[in-house]
Amino acid sequence: MKVSKRGSFYGQIPIDPALTEHSSLEEAHAYDAWFHAEVRASLDEDVPNIPHDQAIAEMRERIEQRNRARNAR
Repeated sequence: MKVSKRGSFYGQIPIDPALTEHSSLEEAHAYDAWFHAEVRASLDEDVPNIPHDQAIAEMRERIEQRNRARNAR
């Protein structure tokens, strides 16, 4: 299978609405471009990185707080 310069297989794989949220090749390409831009912007940020374990622990705590608040109603 041929890969484009951007690493995408979209030109080779038919878009099937039953298998993807994209209803057209143009929509898939637009999403691909947006996603790559978001990743690049994140990598280019000057904020310090958070270790994976710390990020997971913080998110689990947020979820637990939300669940406790929901159950307290």
